[in-house]
Order: sequence, then structure tokens, then C-alpha cells
Amino acid sequence: MHDPRELLDDGPAAVRRLARRRHVLDLEALSEALSRRTGAQAEVTRLRTELNRTSRGGARSGPPSEEAKERARTLRAEVQRAEATARTTGQDLTDLLLGMPNIPLDTVPDGDSEKEAVEIRRGGPPPRDSAGARHHSDLGESLAVLDSPAAARLSGARFSVARGAGARLERALADFFLDLHTREHGYTEHSVPFLVSRDTMTGTGQLPKFEEDLFRTQVGDRELFLIPTAEVPLTNLLAGQLVDARELPYAFTARTPCFRAEAGAYGRDTRGILRLHQFEKVELVRVCAPEDAQAELELMVEHAETCLRLLELSYRVVLLPAGDLGFSARMTYDIEVWLPGIDAYREISSVSDCGTFQARRADIRHRTPDGRKGPVATLNGSALPVGRTVAALLEQGQQPDGSVLLPRALAPYTGFRRILPGGRTSPD
Repeated sequence: MHDPRELLDDGPAAVRRLARRRHVLDLEALSEALSRRTGAQAEVTRLRTELNRTSRGGARSGPPSEEAKERARTLRAEVQRAEATARTTGQDLTDLLLGMPNIPLDTVPDGDSEKEAVEIRRGGPPPRDSAGARHHSDLGESLAVLDSPAAARLSGARFSVARGAGARLERALADFFLDLHTREHGYTEHSVPFLVSRDTMTGTGQLPKFEEDLFRTQVGDRELFLIPTAEVPLTNLLAGQLVDARELPYAFTARTPCFRAEAGAYGRDTRGILRLHQFEKVELVRVCAPEDAQAELELMVEHAETCLRLLELSYRVVLLPAGDLGFSARMTYDIEVWLPGIDAYREISSVSDCGTFQARRADIRHRTPDGRKGPVATLNGSALPVGRTVAALLEQGQQPDGSVLLPRALAPYTGFRRILPGGRTSPD
């Protein structure tokens, strides 16, 4: 969430230019809402002052007159009405601010869609030729590792069932990612709730704007939401806290299921396991001083790329344009893996610098060595989603004999390197 005075007072022309790239920031409406709140608060202060003066005056001159008593009663009623107005105008301003996305950094390119994304680099082995390559859903069926009909019977569209070597591969990937990030990259692993409150969802920016994309539960008067990513509980571990700057950066990771209604997906990538209502993911979250955010972003991208390099997967890194950024992000790198079965790159990780945007919403502050207090910066990224990684391994590892060869780095976790038709496995 933004500080409204910073948006209105500090370089409004620059703010308008940056905000225009997202087509969402109405500074006129913000100015009016702030003016109404300021006026309402000033009226409360004026009336309280007059009420106090009236009460003190009566005490100094003996018993108050009937006229003074009546004036005090009138002022109390006016104070109550003014306080109600102040609460309403304050909530109106908060609601407006909660609906405003983060402002892109100057270094973020213009554009409204992934078509304007700027490719930064490629990594891993050269992309294999897509000619004759099979889709991962077909491979999963022939290898007896994915069972889409069973998932449809259980839950309907956009769910998945993995079995045998497929289920073992999913477990192996999650363990591989967590071991890498905790042992080599310095993240602290957490086990977190999968159901969180409305306040928690609001802190990281999922609410109020994206409520239709969330799965919600209601038991009695208790409302909870299924998390769309571990970013939500991990970032909010520090909600409402004042941390010592000397403890920064924090580096958190967790493996969780993720639940997404995908209300705006419009039918893209509905075949297979690329876009599901439920999937597992290992998430990375870093919390740092604002001046360190860009360096931390580059570090997180390197951590995600390391996963892909060790898995011997072809990928590329792109910088998203302003109009394609997530709501809370001011800069995002997407890492896209090559899928020869669809002859295209698809996002496998999105690593974002949110600046102080989430910290203001969740009230996460730090005390600097000179005693000042201010919001921290938060960053998040996938490293990596399990399902999409399985899809990439199946498609990039497919062999002429119908088997799939897995990377050496996974062998200690799976106990095999090759998956054969029918679900059999082989150590080489």
C-alpha cells in the first residue's frame, strides 16, 4: 500500500508517468479522498477542543449554567457525528489505496503483455527440437505416472493425480529444492498454515482485489482462505513487527500446496499439469532494507536458476513490462522453461521485488542503526513449482524409445534415472 502524501507531494509528475504505464492510478480521486479524510479529522479536533474548553470553563466559574450544559450536550453529539464521518472517510481512503498496485521502477520496460517482455539471457542446454516431441500429458499416460481421468473423477477439471514413479518424482523434487535452498542458499525452512485470515491475505496484496481468484472457507463466523502461494504466510510471519536492521536480510522458504481458482486464465494451458487449481511449490521470500532490494532480487533469480541448471533444463530469463507486473510487484523477472511438446517457453518461476509495498500493508518495519523506523522491502519467488518442473522434465527428457531420462542430480532422491513405459524405472 502506498503513502498517499508521498504519491501526491513527492514528484507527482514522475508518479503520474510511472503509474500511467499500469493505467490504474487516479491521483485526482486520491487527492479528493485524502482531502475529505483530513477535513474530517480536523473537524473532530476542532469540536473536541471546543468541548474541552466549554467543560473547563464551567469548572472554573462554579456550577455550569443550563446554557453551558446544553452546549456541552450539543458538542458531544457533534463530536460523535464527526468521528463517524472521520471513520468513514478514513476507510474510503484505505479502500482506495488497497486497490492501487505498486508503481514500476524506472528500469522496467513499457508494455502491457508478455509480448513486450525483454529477454535477458538463456541457460541450461540448448533447447531440443520440438519436431516429434510429445506433450507431457501423453508421456505421463504412457509412462503410467499421471492419471488425469482419476483426477477428473475426484475433483473435476484442473486437478492432477500422480502415481508410482510420478508421485516419487514429485516428492523428490520438493526435497531436492528444499535441501538446495536451506543447505546452499541460506534459507530457513518453515512449515506454515495453508489456511489464513483476510488480514493476512490483505497484507501481501491478494485482497481485496483478487478475491475471485481465491478459494474461501467459512465455518460458523470464522472465515479463512486457502493460500495461493507460500509467499502469503511467509511474508506475514513478520506482520506488525519492528525488526532490527542488523538482523536483515531474512530468508524464508516453505513447501506448500497452492490453491488458485484461475478465474482469469481464459482457457490457456488447460491440458496437462501447467495450470491447476491445486499444485505444490517451494517458495522463497526475502525481507531486507529497502536500499538492498535490487541486489536481493538478482540473488533470488540466481537461486531459482541454480535449480534449473542442476536439473539440466533449458530455460530463459525475461524482464516483464510494466503492464504485465503482478499487483504487488515493482519489478519482476520471469524464468521460462522450454517445453518442446508445445514448442514454446512457459513460466516456471516468477521472482519479484515488491519494494516497501507489502511491508506498508502488513506493517513490517525495521529500526535502522541510527534509530529511525521505516518499512522494510519484501521479495518473493518460486524455486520451483513441482508440477511444472515435472512437465519440463518429461518433455525435455523424452527419449526415442518412449522412456524419460532424468538428470543425475535427482538420482539420490528418486532412486532411479529413467522412467520406462508402463511405470517401470531403471537406475540408468
